[in-house]
Amino acid sequence: MADAALRLSTLAEELLGAPLPVRIRTWDGSESGPPGAPTLVFRHRRALRRLLWKPGELGLARGWVAGEIDIDGDLYAALGLIAGLVWERDADADAKAAVHPLRDPRLRAAAKGLVGIVGPWPPPPPPPEEVRRRSGALHTKHRDRAAISHHYDVGNDFYEMVLGTSMVYSCAYFEEPGATLEDAQRDKLDLVCRKLGLREGERLLDVGCGWGSMAIHAAREYGVQVTGVTLSREQAAYARKRIADEGLTDRIEIRVQDYRDVKDGPYDAISSIGMAEHVGSVRYREYADDLFALLKPGGRLLNHQIARRPEKDESRYRIDDFIDAYVFPDGELAPLGRTVATLEEAGFEARDVESLREHYALTLRHWVRNLERHWPEAVRATSPGRARVWRLYMAASALSFEHNRIGVNQILAVRPRESGASALPLRARTWH
Repeated sequence: MADAALRLSTLAEELLGAPLPVRIRTWDGSESGPPGAPTLVFRHRRALRRLLWKPGELGLARGWVAGEIDIDGDLYAALGLIAGLVWERDADADAKAAVHPLRDPRLRAAAKGLVGIVGPWPPPPPPPEEVRRRSGALHTKHRDRAAISHHYDVGNDFYEMVLGTSMVYSCAYFEEPGATLEDAQRDKLDLVCRKLGLREGERLLDVGCGWGSMAIHAAREYGVQVTGVTLSREQAAYARKRIADEGLTDRIEIRVQDYRDVKDGPYDAISSIGMAEHVGSVRYREYADDLFALLKPGGRLLNHQIARRPEKDESRYRIDDFIDAYVFPDGELAPLGRTVATLEEAGFEARDVESLREHYALTLRHWVRNLERHWPEAVRATSPGRARVWRLYMAASALSFEHNRIGVNQILAVRPRESGASALPLRARTWH
C-alpha cells in the first residue's frame, strides 16, 4: 500500500467535515496534508487499530506511548493544532467517541474505512505503562497508595533529570520570565513560607512532602519543626538522605503515612502543595475536615492545587482518559470555587487566593526541556514508553495552562479562634 497517508487523511477529513490541520506520514512512506505543517507520523498500522477500537484521545495516547505514533516538527505547535480535534471537543463529541465505532452511526463509516486500511483484527493490548483495571471504591487508602506508587515511584534518577536540582514537583514562581527553574522553585517555597507566616519554633505539617524540598527550606530558613508525610517510599528515602546531608534531622521527620492517619496535632501551619489533586471529590470534605482538626486555633493552611474550569453541566464532567490511564490514576480536578467552598464548610476562613496559571506553563516547558536534554538517560532509567508518557503529558499540560483550560491556585486559609480572630496581622499582602 503506497497511499495510506492520503486514504487516512481523506477519511479523517470526511469524519471531521474540515481539512486536517496537520500533515500525515504513514509507515509506507506516503505523506498527505498541508505542506510545512507539523507532521503526525504513523510508524505502524497497529496505531490505526488502536484508533479503531478506542477512537479519540485514548487510542492516540496508546499509539504514542507504544512508539507507533510520533510528531515530526514542533511538539507544542502540533499539539495545539490537534487539541481542537481531541481535547477541546464538547461533551456530546466526547460521549460519542466513548461508544464503540461499529455501534455509532456517526463513526460507522470511519470505522469501515480504517478496517479497509488495517484489516479487521482484534484490538492490540495496551502498552505496559497503562494502569490496569482498578476495582473497589475510589480513594480508599489501599487504592490511593497504588495510584501514588504508579506516578511517583518511577525512579528518583528520572525525576532528577526532569525536575532539576530543586526536586520540586509543583508549579514554580517566576519573579522574572527569564529566571532559572531552580531560582523560581526556591522563590515558590519561600512564597509559601511567607504566606504561612512561619516563625521559629512553630510546627509545620507538609502534606504530600515529595522529596523533602519544602520541609528543608522551611526548617533551614525559618527554624520550624517539620513533619512531612508521603505515600511514596522512594520519595521518603530520598528526602531523608537530603535532610541528613543538610544536618536537619533534629528538625524534620519524614513519614510514609496517609494524611488521614496523622493524629499528632495541633500544628501551627500546614502546607499542601500539589497533593490535593489526588484526594478526589468523594474525599475532599474529609480532607478539609482532617486538616482543620490538625491545626490549632489561629493555625494556617496553604493549599496549592490545580483547578479545572467549571462545566455548564457538572454531571457531564469526565476525567481525562490519558491522564487517568497513564499519569495520575484516580486523580481529579475541581473548580476553584468548589475547593474554596469546601474549605469554608469545614470551618476555614479563606484569606487569600492567588492564581499562578502562567507560572505553571513556564514550569512545564522547563521540565520538557530537561527531559528532552536527558532523553537517552531518561529512557534507560525508566522505559521508552514511560518517557514518552511524560513528554506528552507535560507538553500538553503546558498548553492547557497557557490556553486557560486549567489553572493553579494558592489558597491561604485560617482556622479561626473562638473569638473569631484570624491571628493574622492587620496588613495588606507583603509576601511579594
